[in-house]
Amino acid sequence: MTRAIVARAPTRLDFGGGWTDVPPYTEREGGAVCSVAITRYAAATAALDEHAARRAGATALSDDPLTAAALRRAGISGAVAHVSSDVPPGSGLGGSSACGVALAGALAVLRGAPLDPSELAALSRTTEVEDLSVAGGYQDHYAAAYGGALLLRFSDCASVELLDLPGTSADDLVRRSVLLFTGESRLSGSTVAAVRDAYIAGELRTVDALARIKVLAGEMAAALRAGDVDALGRLVGEHWVHQCALHPTITTPRIDAVAERAARAGALGLKALGASGGGCVLAIAEDGREDELATAIAPLGERLEFGIDRDGFQVIAVLDEHHDEGESG
Repeated sequence: MTRAIVARAPTRLDFGGGWTDVPPYTEREGGAVCSVAITRYAAATAALDEHAARRAGATALSDDPLTAAALRRAGISGAVAHVSSDVPPGSGLGGSSACGVALAGALAVLRGAPLDPSELAALSRTTEVEDLSVAGGYQDHYAAAYGGALLLRFSDCASVELLDLPGTSADDLVRRSVLLFTGESRLSGSTVAAVRDAYIAGELRTVDALARIKVLAGEMAAALRAGDVDALGRLVGEHWVHQCALHPTITTPRIDAVAERAARAGALGLKALGASGGGCVLAIAEDGREDELATAIAPLGERLEFGIDRDGFQVIAVLDEHHDEGESG
C-alpha cells in the first residue's frame, strides 16, 4: 500500500503572450503563450498520515490555503501534505502554480488515480481560481505539468504544442540568458485583474497591446523551432514594450534601471516575467556578451541559475507499506 508520494513540478520563463491566457480574452479572442519550463522546482509530499510524511522526508506539514484546498479536493481521509519551492516568493516564475501542480499530482498518485498532464493542469488551475479566488491565467499550470518549451493556445480548450529546440539552441539559450531576481516581491492577482478589466472595458491601448502580444507568442515559437536565439531575444524586447503598455505598475524604477544597464551591455531584449511589478527579469544577450550583461546588471538583483526542464510533473519517490525509505520513481 502506498503511504507517501514525493513529486515535483517545474517553474517557467514566459517569453510572451501572458494576459492573453486569462478569461474572458481566451473565450473572445483566443490566447497564445510561448514559454519554457526550467529547473527551478516546487516539491510536494503527500502522505496518508503525518508519520508517513516524515518518513518520506517532510520536515513539517504545510497549512497554507493552497495545500488545504488541494487536500479537500483530493478527498483522502486523514491525508497530509508538505510543499516547498526553490524560487523566491513573488518571483514571477509561476511558483504558486507549480506548487499547485505538484500537490495535485502527488495527491492523485497517492489516491491511485494519476492524472495526465492536461488533467493535472486543469485541476490545479480550477483549485486556484475556484477555491482561492486567484484571478490568474492558464499558462503556468500547463508549463508545470508538461515541461519543455511550449506554445500554448487557449480558447474553448487548451492546445499544447511541445517545441523541439534543434541543435545546440537549448544550451545556447540557457548560456545567453540572464535571469535576475530584483528582490521586489509582488502579488500578481491585482495586476492581472486590472488588465482584464481594462480589456473588458474596451480600452484601446490594452486591446491593441494584447493583440500584438498574442502574435508575438507565435513568432517566438517559430524562433525556437528554428533555433534562432537572436530572433527570440529581439522579440522578447518588443514584447516588453507592449507589456508595459498594459498597466502602469508593470514596470518599476528598479526594472527600468536593469533595462537601461542591460541595453548598454549587449542585451538583445529584456522583459519582466509573470505579471511583473517586481519579481524576475529575463535578459537575452548578444552571442558572446552574456558575461558582460550579467556583470552589468548584477548590482541590481540576484542571478538565478537554471536549465531547461523537459519532464514536467514527475514523481521522484514512493514510500509504501513495506519500505522505511523512499524508492525513486
